[in-house]
Amino acid sequence: MRGGPPERAPHGPPKRLQPVNCTRAIRTVASAPPRGLVLLGDPVAQSMSPAFQNAALAHANLTVRYERRNVPAEHLDEALAACRAHDIAGNVTIPHKEAMAGRAAHLSARARRSGAVNTFWWDGGMLVGHNTDVDGVLATIAALRPAGVRGPVVVLGSGGSAAAVLVALAELGLSEVHLVARSPARAAALGQRIGAAATVHPFASDAPEPMVSAREVLAGASLVINATPTGMQDVQQPVPVAWLGSRTAVFDLVYRREGTAWVHAARARGLPAEDGLRMLIEQGAAAFEAWFDQPAPRAVMWAALGLEMPAPDRVRG
Repeated sequence: MRGGPPERAPHGPPKRLQPVNCTRAIRTVASAPPRGLVLLGDPVAQSMSPAFQNAALAHANLTVRYERRNVPAEHLDEALAACRAHDIAGNVTIPHKEAMAGRAAHLSARARRSGAVNTFWWDGGMLVGHNTDVDGVLATIAALRPAGVRGPVVVLGSGGSAAAVLVALAELGLSEVHLVARSPARAAALGQRIGAAATVHPFASDAPEPMVSAREVLAGASLVINATPTGMQDVQQPVPVAWLGSRTAVFDLVYRREGTAWVHAARARGLPAEDGLRMLIEQGAAAFEAWFDQPAPRAVMWAALGLEMPAPDRVRG
């Protein structure tokens, strides 16, 4: 951000942004380029987004800078007030995606359906929320299953990331979807809100009988998608790879520069598997295009991470 960090309003902490009950369709591009870009989340220190977004901005000869900002949930409104005052757009990540959907005055169709926002900007001082995570999910599924998904899909999780996954699966016309979650009630509510006909399976180490149901669907899945944060900070795996079938493709939304333990374990079994790095780049590219209404330089974004851009129909090695 130019000129240092935004100043706080002089009259005490900002009030919570109140969403406007607006049903008009919005363009999924900003009406004017933002003056700054920021990633809001907690934690954000390890995010790779600034590296590839700033490379894209420099390539496009844009003077805007993209920065991280660690924002605990209780300070989200304060951070948004500062962004609005300085016309700063950006992204949000864990734990703010669903909260942002509740604060936006206008939501894109994908953001409204998923109830989650990962990309935002301002239109006349009004907060606009969009969801480009869906773009990232679709791109990764296309690489893992270039001929299309033929068989059941299992989604692990019930939060904002799982919502984007369900929207993507619905756009692909996939109807045989299973949600495996530690909170079955939340998972059922998520599927109902999105309008996805997903079967819910409880997942808990102290509930052995429901675990049988989860293991059965995992064994028969064509594609299993981890939409939980498991493995983000350590080598934990969301479910044992031994539970997966011999023809299952694995998609881990978690990304790490060296790859996640779950993806490594799946590849060791000979399964096609990718972590969330392609999704990260693709959602970022879609956000870039929304902010500036021009094509994102994807090869430049990959190169900024020291990687070659993978083919769209081939699993990244």
